[in-house]
Amino acid sequence: MSAITVSERRIVTSSPAETRTLATRLADVARPGDILSLIGDLGAGKTVFAKGFGAGLGVPGTITSPSFILMAEYEGRLPLFHLDLYRLADAAEAVTSGLLDEREAEGVTLIEWADRLGSALPDGRLDLLIDGTGDDPRTITLRTTDPRYRPYLDAVG
Repeated sequence: MSAITVSERRIVTSSPAETRTLATRLADVARPGDILSLIGDLGAGKTVFAKGFGAGLGVPGTITSPSFILMAEYEGRLPLFHLDLYRLADAAEAVTSGLLDEREAEGVTLIEWADRLGSALPDGRLDLLIDGTGDDPRTITLRTTDPRYRPYLDAVG
């Protein structure tokens, strides 16, 4: 039985603009089928990150939080599937509503409030744990157990 290796990097951003820049840089290494889970308190900058990531994928227009519709799809270099699970009660609701399906293998899936999926969250993913709110700097920890996501860690140095 082999041990699971956790790889992670931490970066501090001192403004929404820096968070967007980080996300834009990470989008450069995105590949079809990637899943990024965004975890942090209300106001941590999950949607700011999503906007920067979308810009890095070449998504035209404005990316907004899909809190009320649960998922928004955008066209860019890769399709972007942006989910916001804030209003969901539990993982079963996300699965039964069809939010996670095979179409997402064609693009990149960003999941805000991904921790609400619990055990239904796919194992192969990159977690972005965003710590900080308000005007405070953000500590963003990129964490994965899947070597497929190593390019994201390398992209932040």
